[in-house]
Amino acid sequence: MSTLVILFYLAIALVSVVYFFIKKRLSYWSDRGIPHDEPSFLTGSMKGVGSTRHFSDAYKKIYSRFKGKEQIVGFFNFMSPALMPLDLEIVKQILIKDFGSFSDRGLYVNERDDPLSGHLVQLDGPKWKELRHKLTPTFTSGKMKFMFPTVIEVGNRFGEVLAEKVPKEAIVEVTELLGRFTTDVIGTCAFGIECNSLRDPEAKFLKMGRESLIGRHSFAVIGFMMAFPNLARFLHMKDNKEEVIEFFMKIVHENVDYREKNNIHRNDFLNMLIEMKNKPNPELTMDELAAQSFIFFLAGFETSSTTMGFALHELAVNQDIQDKLRAEIQEVLQNHNGEFTYDCMVEMKYLDQVIDETLRKHSVVPHLIRKATVDYKIPQTGTLVEKDTVVVVPVDAIHHDSEIYPNPEKFDPERFTAEAIQDRPQCAYLPFGDGPRNCIGLRFGKMQARIGLVSLLRKFKFSVCDKTDVPLKKSSKGLLTSALNGIYLKAEKL
Repeated sequence: MSTLVILFYLAIALVSVVYFFIKKRLSYWSDRGIPHDEPSFLTGSMKGVGSTRHFSDAYKKIYSRFKGKEQIVGFFNFMSPALMPLDLEIVKQILIKDFGSFSDRGLYVNERDDPLSGHLVQLDGPKWKELRHKLTPTFTSGKMKFMFPTVIEVGNRFGEVLAEKVPKEAIVEVTELLGRFTTDVIGTCAFGIECNSLRDPEAKFLKMGRESLIGRHSFAVIGFMMAFPNLARFLHMKDNKEEVIEFFMKIVHENVDYREKNNIHRNDFLNMLIEMKNKPNPELTMDELAAQSFIFFLAGFETSSTTMGFALHELAVNQDIQDKLRAEIQEVLQNHNGEFTYDCMVEMKYLDQVIDETLRKHSVVPHLIRKATVDYKIPQTGTLVEKDTVVVVPVDAIHHDSEIYPNPEKFDPERFTAEAIQDRPQCAYLPFGDGPRNCIGLRFGKMQARIGLVSLLRKFKFSVCDKTDVPLKKSSKGLLTSALNGIYLKAEKL
């Protein structure tokens, strides 16, 4: 038998093994008798994701198909079986009541080759628990008050830059401008450097920030690293690009060295991390410090700027809401002699409602991931969730459930009065997650968004123009929600 024939039969055998492995994988839920979304070969329940639709669209379709019929449903994240809770009591059970059984996320970490991956969002197990405990005190309301002046300084510069761009009125692409604002805020607070991206759109820090987001791996590669983490680490696969790792590690080392040598103390996140590193029994290594600075930047840079962009779009479409918000801003500022203080910000209740409704209608983080750390039986259904099973909470689908939020496509900040919030069940609103693994930086994120919006709305009126998408079109790319064509608005100086 010739070598060619042997290779041919080996190839057939290999293809057959792979085919039957995939078929067996895709029968995971039917073998267990659990209702599930019928998978497509290779793409599972994610057909078209990344090209014609977003992850959140795929999850919404599953949610709407089974909601009211089932309390929990199986589906396939490409080749990986996963569960989706459709009942808010089960969501609460997973995120809060029985958190100990679902404390992991199952994301890829390779601290040896990519030290920036060893941050709070991606770590699991005892290491996550220990780090969360150490970092929690740095995100109290007291520490936000501590950092407030630093953010205000950038906010004032933000208003000045837009005033230069808009002599009287102009068409502005707000997403790009807001990204430059959050880059300067986070660059200052997390890395202690003046990024100057508000005045220089080609600033290196801004470019590397964008690269760390848009230059990420394809969904297929991310899925492989999550499904086979040990093999991925053996192959030295990294979550971040080498140039991103080198840039951010260098920035952190240089700034920490400079501050320590010159005994410099500032009102920012980096200063708090340095204090933790320099305790008699150090709570952070240098690599851990760099990783936390990196995720603080990555999370705050994109999510806050996107949220503010969506908010401005809604305010431009709904002028009555914009007028009401601006009236509140002007009244509160007048009561504080025109000075925008921390206490002044806390008094702006309608501003909070506008931001909350923006995060409801436009869920920047459209789903939450939890991974079972033990075999677990769901009390409401008796369903056995096997250890290492991934559970996806479809945040965007819940936020658009008409039984929870009537007329969900309408932008209505009155949904977030204290009374309205009280009337809704727990876990009906999850922009920052819930339970012990909620977003640790939610106070900072909301503070940054409040300051950014006030800096603009006290000086400018925003309205739609010919280039404004109404309704807003969403991109199918990336893990976060974003506008497909940017957000173009007419800005008029007041």
